[in-house]
Amino acid sequence: MPKMKTHRGAAKRFKITAHGKIKRSQAGKSHLLAHKERKRKRRLRKTIVLTPVEAKRIKSLLPYA
Repeated sequence: MPKMKTHRGAAKRFKITAHGKIKRSQAGKSHLLAHKERKRKRRLRKTIVLTPVEAKRIKSLLPYA
């Protein structure tokens, strides 16, 4: 069997924690920020952990992570 290839787009967007959970950054923080509240922009800075269903799909794209 040949080695599996890592999905490079997914590798750049997702990080795996020490316990095997998958984190991602939130969308909506790159432009059109003038009309968004400070509180909302602050919350968008944080990363969030994927749900188990989403995590399973992403793990198939990252075979060696």
